[in-house]
Amino acid sequence: MRVAKGLLLLSFAVGLVRAEPLTLPRTKRPEWLQREGIVMAGSWEPLLFRVRRDGSEGYTPSPEQRSAYSREHSPEMVSELKALGVNFVMMHCYKGFGLSAESESMEDAVRFAKLCHDEGLRVGVYAYSGAFGWELLFPETPEARDWVVLNREGKPTTYGSATYRYYWNRNHPGAQAFYRRIVRFAVEEIGTDLLHFDNYVVGPGSDANSAARFGAFLRQNFSTEQLGRMGISDTDTVTPPMTGPPDNPLRRAWLDFSCRSLTDSYHDMSRYARTLRGDILVECNPGGVGDRISPPVGHGTLLQGGEAFWDEGRPPGYREGRLESRIPTYKVARRMDNMAFCYATNPLEMAEAMAFNLDCLGCICWFEYGRIVEKPGSRNPVSTAITSYVRFFRERRELLRDAAVVADVAVLRSFPSQVYADPRFADLTSQVEQTLILNRVPFQIIYDHHLEELGRYKVLILAGCVSLSDRQAEQILRYVRRGGRLCTVGPAGTHDENMVPRGQPISDDVPGMRKLGVEEKDSVVDAIREICSTELSLSISGPAGLCAELTQQDNRRFVHLVNYRLDVPAENVVVRVAVPVSRKVKSVKLASPLREHDVAVSFDEQGRVVEFAIPPFDVYEIAVVEFEPGVPSI
Repeated sequence: MRVAKGLLLLSFAVGLVRAEPLTLPRTKRPEWLQREGIVMAGSWEPLLFRVRRDGSEGYTPSPEQRSAYSREHSPEMVSELKALGVNFVMMHCYKGFGLSAESESMEDAVRFAKLCHDEGLRVGVYAYSGAFGWELLFPETPEARDWVVLNREGKPTTYGSATYRYYWNRNHPGAQAFYRRIVRFAVEEIGTDLLHFDNYVVGPGSDANSAARFGAFLRQNFSTEQLGRMGISDTDTVTPPMTGPPDNPLRRAWLDFSCRSLTDSYHDMSRYARTLRGDILVECNPGGVGDRISPPVGHGTLLQGGEAFWDEGRPPGYREGRLESRIPTYKVARRMDNMAFCYATNPLEMAEAMAFNLDCLGCICWFEYGRIVEKPGSRNPVSTAITSYVRFFRERRELLRDAAVVADVAVLRSFPSQVYADPRFADLTSQVEQTLILNRVPFQIIYDHHLEELGRYKVLILAGCVSLSDRQAEQILRYVRRGGRLCTVGPAGTHDENMVPRGQPISDDVPGMRKLGVEEKDSVVDAIREICSTELSLSISGPAGLCAELTQQDNRRFVHLVNYRLDVPAENVVVRVAVPVSRKVKSVKLASPLREHDVAVSFDEQGRVVEFAIPPFDVYEIAVVEFEPGVPSI
């Protein structure tokens, strides 16, 4: 079995290894992105796929379907989308049913992209799915039979109940060569502004290619003695341990290998696309950020390969006294310098995106068969309630553009702690994140490789981080010696990265005045306030269901307030914002999509803190704190 050339780049403990960052710095991204942001409309399914998806045994569209499809690709449709405020269209290119089978729709994509570009709309294309339509692909490309990911029973991994679609091995050299042709077509023929790679949720399987690559991974990262203790005498015959708890080195190695495989695939495609055009935007769909790292998806490494990713999860809201939000997705996106693509079809979803996301309002509509609706599968027309929010996002870009997140606190999502250790430790990390969200503490979620950049935070929280390497322990100690503060919630660093117990927790080496240990039942927020030598950059009193984000430009700080309780206005909200050193507050104004003009509010400035009250509001307000001219100290 021939092993892929790039295989030896694989490294053990993927969560602890910094992948080569391919994410474009903002200065190297297309100028239009920061200037305009993205307001998206979507329709990315080719016609033949829709026919099969909607219940037909074949792929031949009816005359009615063809007619509606034609209207979907018309100048009239482009005009309607522009009238809604759309400036970016995510459209079809290739779904996975074969180059001949999809040749007509691929040419349609070329023509429609030109229509969009001629009208000033930017274009993203669905370059490939993680699954292919084998009924048409196999007769056309017989070698694709070798690209299928096999499950633990040795059978093709199907796309759920859609058994006519098989997941393909993203690391198979033949498949990679095939899909590079699609990428080249999208960049050179369609002239796309962004490449969308879907379904980054299935990793390697039990197929011959996956097994051979895993065997090489084991040889590269373990000694003969270590392999012997795993019961492995021949890595060429090892059976991939696709299921079971991570309670042994072989299973843990498989989880690492699975994450690295998806990461390598995405980065390889991104790297190839950049050889065709240096500023092409690249995006994948691994799903949103859940409550833990769940192999084969590892957002911390995967997202270093592009500029955006999709979260198609449950919409935000405040239900039965419980906050449900996309805030973790947006926080990870911002920390990874990515945009999050989400459906944004109502004021709350748009407010959440403007408060927490980077340069993207979201996908505001779906226009399949020429009919514009809220989202895929919906029959609801686009709500008129979003009009003012779309206009605000586009016309008030100066409030959002080039604004950096201000975060006092970092919460570490430790790969080995979340993937190898008892699940309760990952639960603890998520609980702390949610507590900070509910209490409006300015924080960011970080991954293992971000420990190199701890200097930007006042406090590092290790919640449930039982597994840390010696190098990570030294990074944390160095951060504390340089003035940082450490808050541990539950045990911290009791094991190394391979879950081998330590003689003592790493926190024992931290000076007492610069650390605070918190029991799981204690208040993390109180601990953070206690350990901080200065006041937090943002402090807000207000009702349950009110969330906030703090961002800044050179001469301004912005407090984004989002009320998730749509049944009652947010009332009795008082905001305290830290004023940078040597600065004086010039004004505090409130901006809202529901007002034509900003409103000035009175404020009280004492020392390095400005305090002001927010009048009752329904969904979204931005408090703009402007400073007198001077040299910023941020």
